[in-house]
Amino acid sequence: MAEKKSKSCPPEIQPSVDRLRKSLDDVEKILEPFLNGSILDVQDKMTCLEKAKVELVSLYAINSLFWMYLCTQGVDTKEHPIKHELARIQQYMRRMKQITDREKAAKLDKSAAKRFINSALWDRNQKGETSKKRKATSDDGGVPNKK
Repeated sequence: MAEKKSKSCPPEIQPSVDRLRKSLDDVEKILEPFLNGSILDVQDKMTCLEKAKVELVSLYAINSLFWMYLCTQGVDTKEHPIKHELARIQQYMRRMKQITDREKAAKLDKSAAKRFINSALWDRNQKGETSKKRKATSDDGGVPNKK
C-alpha cells in the first residue's frame, strides 16, 4: 500500500504519523474477520476460552480509549473510576493468563514417575547381595569367594 503524505502535519512528526498509519493497517487486518462477518458467526468457531479472551481484550480496548478521551479533555484520570475499571480488567486478564498457562503445563505421567522413583529407591535385597560380594572380594584379595 502506498503511504499517504499528510500536508497538514509538520515534517518532523511525519515518520510517527506513517508508523501510526501502518499500525492501524495492521490492526485492521487482524480485525478483518470481525469486521466482515457477523460476530455470532465468528464466535461459533471459537472455544469458550477464546471467546473470553476476545471479550476481555475488547473491554480493555474500549476502556483504554475512554481513558485517553478523558485525558484529552483535561479530566484528572488518577481519581476517576475508569482507573479502577482498567485495574479490574487487568486482574481478569492475569487470571486468564494463569488458566492458559495451567493448560500448557506439563502433565504428570504417573506410571513413568512410579518407575523413576522405584529405580532410584534403595532395595534391601539388592543392597545385601552387593555388600556380600564386596566383603568376599575384600577378604580374598580381590577374588570373589565362591562358596
